[in-house]
Amino acid sequence: QVQLVESGGGLVQAGGSLRLSCAASGRTFDRYAMGWFRQAPGKEREFVGVISGAGSITRYADSVKGRFTISRDNAKNTVYLQMNSLKPEDTAVYYCAAARSRATMAKADFGSWGQGTQVTVSS
Repeated sequence: QVQLVESGGGLVQAGGSLRLSCAASGRTFDRYAMGWFRQAPGKEREFVGVISGAGSITRYADSVKGRFTISRDNAKNTVYLQMNSLKPEDTAVYYCAAARSRATMAKADFGSWGQGTQVTVSS
């Protein structure tokens, strides 16, 4: 397993942007697909996006497609989530997660999770 630490959350106005980062421990970071999930109060944790180990494949939830971009820097053991055109409905705790698999969207495939970072979008 890898240890994951997210950062970069905060309060932003609707239409604004934020970039989340997730730093991972370990020497096999490029063997993990890295995903972002989010959980709003009273709701299930939902898939946001995922990137393959080499960074060649990305997949996104329909709700964020065209607004959010996942990238990774394997030399820095870090994955990023660039969030543009933010909406109040994007307000949630955002989690990064690691999966020893292809770029999967299934929450059950992710065995390592960060502690989460709060993103709040005001209207």
